[in-house]
Amino acid sequence: MTYGELRVAVVGGGIGGLTLGLALRRHGITAEVFERTTALGEVGAAVTLTANSVRLLDRLGLRRDLEKASVEPSEVVYRGWRDDGRIAAYPIGRGDAYRHRFGAPWLGLHRAALQQVLSGAWGTEHLHLGREAVALVGRADGVCVEFADGSHHDADVVVGADGVHSVVRSWVTEEQPPRYSGTSGFRGIVPISAVPSLPDPDALQLWMGPGAHLLHYPIHGMINFLAVVDGPTTWPSPTGTAQADPGELAAHFAGWSPALLTLLTAVPQSDRWALFTQLPLQTWSQDRAVLIGDAAHAMLPHHGQGANQTIEDAVVLADCLATIRRGQHATAFHRYELRRRARTRLVQRSSLDKSALLHLPDGPEATARNTALLDLEKQVAWIHEHDAQQPSAHGERLPAPS
Repeated sequence: MTYGELRVAVVGGGIGGLTLGLALRRHGITAEVFERTTALGEVGAAVTLTANSVRLLDRLGLRRDLEKASVEPSEVVYRGWRDDGRIAAYPIGRGDAYRHRFGAPWLGLHRAALQQVLSGAWGTEHLHLGREAVALVGRADGVCVEFADGSHHDADVVVGADGVHSVVRSWVTEEQPPRYSGTSGFRGIVPISAVPSLPDPDALQLWMGPGAHLLHYPIHGMINFLAVVDGPTTWPSPTGTAQADPGELAAHFAGWSPALLTLLTAVPQSDRWALFTQLPLQTWSQDRAVLIGDAAHAMLPHHGQGANQTIEDAVVLADCLATIRRGQHATAFHRYELRRRARTRLVQRSSLDKSALLHLPDGPEATARNTALLDLEKQVAWIHEHDAQQPSAHGERLPAPS
């Protein structure tokens, strides 16, 4: 048989699912992508793509469209909470410093724009909307995905790219699902013209203070922000969002820089978003099913790596599946997990540790953190210089297809 005859069903038509489909297509494998919503659209405001994922998307022929849809921040800037003074900075677009160092750009774009680039490249022929997976049924020669509308689909392998509350994960493992981190966020997109007092609006910035922090960056004439606060202690909603009391966001940042408060109050307060994290799973695959992205390793957003790690997963899994014939899925899954588990665990752990560091009150610990941030390149290099497709990245050279 030819490699293209491997039947792959992807549950989830978001960033991970579509990237996987495109990566498999480059290997001559056609996947069927199933999405529960009736129209593609990413939840949330915006996303940053760093060099470790952009170089992979470039190899899929997407870089030109991505750069058209995105903005490259001038620099990364860390600030305190009381005023606009800088603690540390590192150039990104300024002088092409980041591209020269890491070999690819750092891009900020709306999630819908990223989704449009991916779905435009994927097309509609092998995309099935309004198909909510509810169960997997193992069979002697494959696996059947059952959907809420009563339909089903048979495949050789099923990939769970269905996010934090993954249906496929519940079939793969009974390990503890993602848990609420004790922190939550408010999102917003503000016209740059509405915040004339905001310093360096063309930069990606992190403001740090007691019990909260704020990240913002430009996306085509707008400023996207994510304000993260401690609490509530328990999450009050069965979903990932809940309403907050009027004025609650501004109250969390009372006493912070006036320029920052102008940004937060320039648009109506959003719902509150729960931030979930995942204890490292011991099992990413079971029989003919395997997980990628948030389904396998939900992480806090404090390194901006959720989407980037998902893209790494998708490309590596496609490379592994391209080396096998039907019935050899266990070999591909094993190679994939070897190449991805240690990497994602490190990023998960570092993102969790960074949460507490960003929320320190003034004092010796905050001073030590600020001193460490003076070497920002060292802070990000181990993540951004990684090339998931290079043998040196994982210590294993995959055999060529035979």
